[in-house]
Amino acid sequence: MSKLVEPTPLMRQYFAIKAKYPGALLLFRVGDFYETFLEDAVKASKVLDITLTKRANGSAASVELAGFPHHALDLYLPKLVKAGYRVAICDQLEDPKQAKGIVRRGVTELVTPGLSFSEAVLDTRANNYLAAIFFDKALIGMAFLDLSTGEFFVTQGNTDYLQKVMHHLAPSEIVFNKKQEALWNDFGQSNVHTYAMEDWVFQFDYAYGLLNGHFGTQSLKGFGVSDYPVGIVAAGVILHYLSENEHKKITHIRSIIRLEEHQYVWLDQFTVKALELMVPQQVGGTALIEILDRTVTSMGGRLLKKWLLFPLKEVVRIQKRLDIVAYLVEDPDLAGLLVSHLKQIGDLERLIAKVAVGRVNPREMMALKRALEQVEPIQAALQATGFSLLQNFREQLHHCHALVASIQHTLQEDPPILTHQGGIIQPHVNDRLDALNKIIYDGKNYLVELQQKESKRTNIPSLKVAYNRVFGYYLEVPNAHKNKVPADWMRKQTLAGAERYITEDLKQYEEELLHAGEEAQLLEQQLYQALVTEAISYISPIQENAKHIAQLDVYLSFAKQATEHQYTKPIIDDGKLLNLKGNRHPVIEQRLPVDKTYTPNDIYLDPSAQQIIVITGPNMAGKSALLRQVALTVLMAQMGSFVPATSAQIGVVDKIFTRVGASDNLAQGESTFMMEMTETASIMHNLSDRSLVLMDEIGRGTSTYDGISIAWALVEYLHNHSRYRAKTLFATHYHELNELAKELPRVKNFNVAVQEIDRKILFLHKLVPGGSEHSFGIHVAQMAGMPAMILARARAILAHLSQVGGKVGKVDEKIENLPKEQYQLKLFEPNEPNKGLSDLKAFLEAIDMDRLSPVEALLKLNEIKNMVTNCNK
Repeated sequence: MSKLVEPTPLMRQYFAIKAKYPGALLLFRVGDFYETFLEDAVKASKVLDITLTKRANGSAASVELAGFPHHALDLYLPKLVKAGYRVAICDQLEDPKQAKGIVRRGVTELVTPGLSFSEAVLDTRANNYLAAIFFDKALIGMAFLDLSTGEFFVTQGNTDYLQKVMHHLAPSEIVFNKKQEALWNDFGQSNVHTYAMEDWVFQFDYAYGLLNGHFGTQSLKGFGVSDYPVGIVAAGVILHYLSENEHKKITHIRSIIRLEEHQYVWLDQFTVKALELMVPQQVGGTALIEILDRTVTSMGGRLLKKWLLFPLKEVVRIQKRLDIVAYLVEDPDLAGLLVSHLKQIGDLERLIAKVAVGRVNPREMMALKRALEQVEPIQAALQATGFSLLQNFREQLHHCHALVASIQHTLQEDPPILTHQGGIIQPHVNDRLDALNKIIYDGKNYLVELQQKESKRTNIPSLKVAYNRVFGYYLEVPNAHKNKVPADWMRKQTLAGAERYITEDLKQYEEELLHAGEEAQLLEQQLYQALVTEAISYISPIQENAKHIAQLDVYLSFAKQATEHQYTKPIIDDGKLLNLKGNRHPVIEQRLPVDKTYTPNDIYLDPSAQQIIVITGPNMAGKSALLRQVALTVLMAQMGSFVPATSAQIGVVDKIFTRVGASDNLAQGESTFMMEMTETASIMHNLSDRSLVLMDEIGRGTSTYDGISIAWALVEYLHNHSRYRAKTLFATHYHELNELAKELPRVKNFNVAVQEIDRKILFLHKLVPGGSEHSFGIHVAQMAGMPAMILARARAILAHLSQVGGKVGKVDEKIENLPKEQYQLKLFEPNEPNKGLSDLKAFLEAIDMDRLSPVEALLKLNEIKNMVTNCNK
C-alpha cells in the first residue's frame, strides 16, 4: 500500500477522524458516496464485493479506495456489521455549498455487532444484546444490554450458570478485559464477536459511579443488584463502552434488572439444542419456537423467546399466567378484538428507544402515534372483562393523550422519512412557516402573474419565464421582439433565436424564494425536534406500555395455540408428581400429513414409586420423540402455556436435563461418545430433587459390553442417589436393562409397541408396560431398503449368536467361529438341488428368532456353520 507524504486536506481530515476510532472501519462521506481508504478499503471491497480502486490524494501516486452510494448504506452496513466489523459512520455536518474550505465532518454513529438501531442490522423478532464479562477470583459477572430496546440485565455466578445464560441470550458482541483474554478463551464461544478493553475500566468503584451517574441515584440498592459486585463491574463496562462509541443519548435505559438463577428452570445448552427449542437440528426441521410463536408484535415475539428459555419455577407466577390464558381461551371474541388492536401497534419498544437517542424519523413518529391510539380501545376491552388479572393490565397502560394530540397536530399524515425533504409539518402550526410555504408553493402563481404583467407592459405576447441552475429565473424574448425590451431589463444570455434577461423583481423573487426554502427547512426541523423532545418526556410510560402489550401478545399467542390444537390447562403444584394423560409432541403433531394423527401416550413419574422408566423398543418406534415431548410439555407448562395433553399434573421441575441424539464435536477432536459422556457427566454432577432427566441410547457410541455397563451403572446411580430422586425417562436398546426392575423398586419397564406381520413390523408408537425382548434391527434395515444379501447374512449371524444362550463368556468364542460369508454361494438356487441345503433351509425356517437369547443365537449360528460346511463337501 502507498504511503502518503503530503496528504491532501481531505485526507488530513480523514486521518484525524480515523485516529479517534482506530479499531473501526470508517465510512467517510464524500458528496453522494461513502468512501473507505487504505486498509479499510481492502477490507470493505472483500466483504461488500465492490471494486477496489486507487486515487491520487497526495504526493504519493495513489491510495486504495472503495466506496458506494450513500443511499445504499442500509444495504451495505449490515454486511459489514455481520462480518464482525465495528463501523464508524462519518457524515458531512454542513451543507457543502455553504462550507468555507473543506466540509466539516464527524462520526455520527459507531455501529458494532452489539450496538445498532438500524432495521437492516436488527432482527425484529430477536433481541440484539451487547454483553460484558468480568472474571473475579471465584465468580464471573456478566451484564447484557439491548440498546435498541433499553433492556439491561446483570447477573453473576459460576462458569456453568454464566455459560447457560450467555447461550440463552446469545449476545451479538462481548466485551472483556484485555488482561483476561486467556480466561475468556477458556470460557467463551468462538462464534461470538468480541472486543477487548483496557484493564482500568474493570474497576468496581468506577463502574458503581457510572451506574449511579446514569440512573441519578446514590446507591444501586433500589435495583436489587447491590450484592452483585462482580456483575456491577460488567454493567459499568457496558456504559463506558457506550460512551466510547458515541452512544451518549441513552435515557431509555431506565433500570437494571437482576437475573437470578433460582427463579428459572435450569436448561443447559445441550438441552436447548437437543429439544430443538430455538433451532432445528435437521435441515428443513421445525423448532418449538416456530410452533408456539403466534404473536402479532415484534415485542411479543422477543418476549416469548425469553419465556421459553427461562421457564418459571414459582407456582404462583406460573398459575397467574395460566389463568390469563384460560380466560382468553374461554372468551374468543375478546381475544380476537385484542389481537386486532395489537396488530396496529408495531414495535413500540424500539420506536421509543429511537426517540430517546434522537434517531426517530417523521414516519416513525407517526407510527408511534398510531400505536398509542390503540391503547385506549385495549383498555376499554380489558375493562369490560371484570377479570382482575386483565384489569391490572388496563390500569398499567398509559394512553398518552397529550403526546398523541401533539403528533396529530404537528405532523403531516404521511410525512417523508427525512426532515430536510420538507413537507413534514401541518399547516397552522407556525405562522412564519405558513408564510414561507405560501411563498414556496405559490411561486407558480407569482411567475404566471409576472409573465402576464410584463407581457402586457412590453407588448411581447410570446414572453416566457423559465429557470436554469446557471442563471436562476429569467425572461426569454424571441429575436423578433427584442426591440421591445425595456431598458431596465438586464441581458444575461444570447441564443440563436432569442435573448434571456433578468429584472430586479425577478431577482428579488428568486432570493426570497431561496431564502424561504432554507428558512422553512430549518424551521421545520426545529419544530420537529421540539416534538421529539416532548416525546422524550414520555419514555417511561411508553416503555411500560410496550412491556405490558408484549405480555398480552404472548398470552394471546398461547390462547390461540391452545384453541386451535386442543391444548389443556395443566395443574401446577409444589409436589413432585408428573402425570401426563394423552400427551403429544407439539411439533411433530403439527407437522404430520393431514390424514395422520399423532398417537398420544401417558407418562407417570413419581419419586416415591415410579421414579425411573426404562423404555425399550426398536429404532424408529418413537422413543426419542416420546422423551422430547415430555420435556417440551413440562417446559410449556412452566412458561405459562397450555399443553398438548388431555390432562397434566406437573410438580414444578427446577432442572431439565437431556442426553438425546448424537452431537459430534469433530472440530475440537471430540467423538460422539466423548460428547455423550461429557454431557452425561454434567447431568450427574448437577442433579436435584426436582430434576427431570431424559436419557436416550446412552452407551451406544462404544462397545456393547461397555455401553451396557455404563447404562446399567447410570440407572443404579439415579435410583440409589443419596440425596435426590430425579424423575427419569431412560430409553435404551439394551434389553438387558430390563433386569434392573427386579432389583430396584422404583425402576419400571415400558416399551414402545410394534406389531410383526410376515417379517415386517408396524410401529404403533404406543407406550405399554413391560420390557421389549427384540430390537427388530434387521426389520428396520429391511424397511430402509438394505440389499437382500446383507439382510440374509445378518439373519444368519443373529441365528449363530443366539445359540450361545445366557452364557455371556462364550460370545467371543462363537464370534470367532462365525461361518465365513460365501458371496458366490447361492444357497437356495433351484437349479442346483442339494439335500444339505434343503435341510439348512428347513432348519432356518424352524427358528423362532423372537425368542432367541444372544447366547442361543450363537449356538444356532454354529449349527448353521456346520451344516453349510457339509453342503460344500
